[in-house]
Amino acid sequence: MSHVDFQDDTVYSVKNGKFPAPNPDSKVAARLAQCKAEGRAALIGYLPVGYPSVDESIAAAIEMGKNGVDIIELGLPYSDPVMDGPVIQRATVEAIAKGFRTDDIFRAVREITAATNAVVVVMTYWNPVLRRGVDRFAQELAAAGGSGIITPDLVPDEAADWLAASEKYGLDRIFLASISSSTERLHIISKASSGFVYAVSVMGVTGARASVSDAAGTLVADLRSAGAPAACVGLGVSKREHVEEIGAYADGVIVGTALVKALTEGGPAAVGVLTRELAGK
Repeated sequence: MSHVDFQDDTVYSVKNGKFPAPNPDSKVAARLAQCKAEGRAALIGYLPVGYPSVDESIAAAIEMGKNGVDIIELGLPYSDPVMDGPVIQRATVEAIAKGFRTDDIFRAVREITAATNAVVVVMTYWNPVLRRGVDRFAQELAAAGGSGIITPDLVPDEAADWLAASEKYGLDRIFLASISSSTERLHIISKASSGFVYAVSVMGVTGARASVSDAAGTLVADLRSAGAPAACVGLGVSKREHVEEIGAYADGVIVGTALVKALTEGGPAAVGVLTRELAGK
């Protein structure tokens, strides 16, 4: 993980309590505020780039953006997706087997931002960013039109390089908080995050579920008390009823597995149909 020199108080770190100032140009924050002004939670959709091909994943994401998704999460396929459930794992493994390269994520961001009004962020495990170089990855993402990174396996304590690079290039830092996070951790995560905090509403890996955890509402309330810029709920959302339920208390509702299933079964067009259903259109 990122090296942090805790003796140098100019370095961003949890130990010395130094974090970047809130991003004044955050496209994520602006979109969340727009949705709030419209009296609704933001709809956030996830798809992995490269599945079932790079072209089809881009086409599917464009369908999301044109049919009601406010913020698009583009997954960067990784060989050890410890947080992902079986549907997303299969998709990312196939993407890698078919030759996915990190360059493809930046191409996808460029094409999707050009074709839709959706705000685009990347969801990635941290090792691919380290291999690319934290500063280089951030620079390329910003140049492509991306707005930030969701980092499921990076904690603020080990994110000094990312905190600095995100501020340098105007990108949002979206850390995860779970129902098992302590009050102290929620404060740290909220302070380090910009755009929103990704609130994990269930214990375990991702996957669509018949019902949404009752603990999600408590987690969102706790994050707000801790000073989070916004709280968006993911893991388990699969139908319009979930969106309405979560949208009553959260700033955004995140859908992943259900959209990947739609892509598998019906291609980009099916993703567009499901997106409209989730958006209530």
